[in-house]
Amino acid sequence: MAYFPEVSKVEYEGPESKNPLAFRWYNPDEVVEGKTMKEHLRFSIVYWHTMRGTGADPFGAGTMVRPWDDGTDSLDNALRRVEVAFEFFEKLQAPFYAFHDRDVAPEGSTLAESHANLDRVAQALKEHQEKTGVQLLWGTANLFSNPRYLHGAATSCNFDAFAYAAAQVKKCLEVTKELGGVNYVFWGGREGYQCLYNTDMKRELDHLARFFHMAVDYAKQIGFTGQFLIEPKPKEPTKHQYDSDAAACLNFLRAYDLLPHFKLNIETNHATLAGHEMMHELDYAGHQGALGSIDANTGDLLLGWDTDQFPTNFYLTTQCMLAILKHGGLAPGGVNFDAKVRRESFEPIDLFYAHIGGMDAFARGLKIAAAIRADGELEAFVKERYSSWDSELGRQVEAGQATLADLEAYMLEKGEIAPNRSGRQEMLENLINRYI
Repeated sequence: MAYFPEVSKVEYEGPESKNPLAFRWYNPDEVVEGKTMKEHLRFSIVYWHTMRGTGADPFGAGTMVRPWDDGTDSLDNALRRVEVAFEFFEKLQAPFYAFHDRDVAPEGSTLAESHANLDRVAQALKEHQEKTGVQLLWGTANLFSNPRYLHGAATSCNFDAFAYAAAQVKKCLEVTKELGGVNYVFWGGREGYQCLYNTDMKRELDHLARFFHMAVDYAKQIGFTGQFLIEPKPKEPTKHQYDSDAAACLNFLRAYDLLPHFKLNIETNHATLAGHEMMHELDYAGHQGALGSIDANTGDLLLGWDTDQFPTNFYLTTQCMLAILKHGGLAPGGVNFDAKVRRESFEPIDLFYAHIGGMDAFARGLKIAAAIRADGELEAFVKERYSSWDSELGRQVEAGQATLADLEAYMLEKGEIAPNRSGRQEMLENLINRYI
């Protein structure tokens, strides 16, 4: 049975195409900087928004029309969604997908029943992966939706919640390995606090680190070799989340000797909620050797929450791809569309329009970024701006071979500093616009 009968395979038709069900910029086999677009971008479709999103918001019930979904949380309904999902992945030419355990399989009345449900759906997922060639980019456990996690999961004041979360992660790691997942993500949904009056922050951070170490140990035990990822997020639902941005995550990982085992999954909407640009977060993670993957979306700057909109802005995707190419790419991570169609875009076909637009935007951003890098004007400007550090004394400072006394002697002889060249921000912004 075809669940999207009006759509065949979405193909590349080029920039002149006016077909809304065709790619204008994403040509999977086109080579850019020595790799195909498919290899660079590693597009992934998320199960939670795409297959489970209903359009509900705090002010109203869901609006989405999903003819394949009977509205129950039954195992049969979950198995039917697998068929729908893989038809969608194949027709969109998406090589990867991603899920939370509770996205794909219903939660049972007991932990054992939940495990059994996940095993049954995982069997179907594996069969469809083998049939279609679509792979699992990453798995993760939903440790935030169920009321048992009202105080958090790994940082909960309730030991039983911690233990339940550990059991859930153990099972999800097993399933992710069985499905050949190349990453495993921790998104700390409720790992934070609302009020410090009732919070032992040090103890909660210690518990979070212990949780991660247990996951690392168990991955080694079962032979899971995928990359562990942490996804920074500054707020919502908690006032202060411990994984607030890339810098906070990396500081935490270093403090608890976890950095060798983790990289970061950076999301645009989370970056802006933290008061950063996406390019900042990518560059910060990249020069620390911790850029693992991205969640490709954007927020609405007029709204102060995580709106998870599809990325369509070439300026944004160019900035993303400049940073990603600079730091050597994302593999084994990818460009994961943690994005949802708007409440008003309620028809199944809107899922295609949204993903096609996002894939085209990143493909265009990749080509623009590659052209900027090939011409070298931006790189040359930055190199020249810091050229004074290429002096003998500058190199000695960078190498840790100079002292304060050396610098004092240098300046006593020189007397005063000469003005450096202009930062030329406006000129460089114009340069980027020239390529876009």
